[in-house]
Amino acid sequence: MKSIKVVAAVIHHDGEILATQRGYGEFEGGWEFPGGKVEPGETPEEALVREIHEELATTVDVERFVYEVNYDYPTFHLNMRCYLCSVIGAKPTLLEHKAACWVDAGTVDELDWLPADIEVVQALKDQGII
Repeated sequence: MKSIKVVAAVIHHDGEILATQRGYGEFEGGWEFPGGKVEPGETPEEALVREIHEELATTVDVERFVYEVNYDYPTFHLNMRCYLCSVIGAKPTLLEHKAACWVDAGTVDELDWLPADIEVVQALKDQGII
């Protein structure tokens, strides 16, 4: 089975986290944490800053690692390292996603999260991040 390594940003602000809705591909419409693949020669943190700039036209401060999920989708294995981040640039602008919203502990479960991201949401609850 193909294995994909990605990084994801848990962007937080005032007790809320940013969720993004996929606008393309096999999982279009599902909610996720923004991010993407680590390119050769990049650290996970460098990849995350690049990916967020490409997807949301903003800059983030990667504060700390929060969770790693390994999930087997039907056609590939996903390894996703998640980092707590804050926006230090312009307000996020959607370049690749269909929608975005800020959620807190009371609203986070209202979204139709992608399977791997469900595990991340639970970890964020367990850690008191949301």
